[in-house]
Amino acid sequence: MKIIRRLALLSITAALSGCAVPFYWQAIGGQLELLRKRTPIEKLVEDPAVDPALRAKLSSVAAIRKFAVDELELPDNRSYTTYADVGRPYVVWNVVAAKEFSVDPERSCFPFAGCVSYRGFFAREAAERYQARLNKQGLDTYSGGSTAYSTLGYFADPVLSTMVSGGEQYVASLLFHELAHQKLYVKGDSEFSEAFATVIEEFGTERWLMLHGTPADLDRYLQRRRRGEDFAALIARQQARLREIYAREEPSEIKRDQKRAAFAT
Repeated sequence: MKIIRRLALLSITAALSGCAVPFYWQAIGGQLELLRKRTPIEKLVEDPAVDPALRAKLSSVAAIRKFAVDELELPDNRSYTTYADVGRPYVVWNVVAAKEFSVDPERSCFPFAGCVSYRGFFAREAAERYQARLNKQGLDTYSGGSTAYSTLGYFADPVLSTMVSGGEQYVASLLFHELAHQKLYVKGDSEFSEAFATVIEEFGTERWLMLHGTPADLDRYLQRRRRGEDFAALIARQQARLREIYAREEPSEIKRDQKRAAFAT
């Protein structure tokens, strides 16, 4: 009944949202698909007919989830106690957009998540149509697939086939990150919410590998994290470069040339 009430609330919101109606309906349909495909992990692990490799991955998921609850004090609920095969490489495709002379993303506001700096679609084609519409409006856009999707605890999120394909450490990082969102999520402040979840993810993953991995596993993870930090620094420098260009009192065409040069750099 709780699921029905929540979906009904989302449906009413969609009816009141004018041009956002198609987006809300695809979100409702995508969420219902995930809920329909769920199977308890415990049942799959005990089923000898299930592929042994998948059974091993799901057994690891159960241990990771227990660690998240016992060691990191993350929420202990029905999230990530079930499994769903989504049958595609990504569960959602996110579209990010910014004005031509801005590095700050446009924001979309939703009933549960508040205002966020992206819009997610369960079908790649829908994301590409939305992206094309924004491009026609003169916005700069980016679209990319995501292997994880969270309802922030409003529903019992399943472990997805897109999540387990990346290996044990990847699954651990994702679970810690998404459960951290359930622990604390500030509506309207995507940067803070993501920063908080990332800190928990990194601390939890490092701790997990120290206790359950090998020194080589931990070293590989720390190397990947350092590369991520280096890449983030590159992006920050590019943002600063673009902000300086966009703030100039010059004609738009000149700023477009400078913008192209900045991206070439």
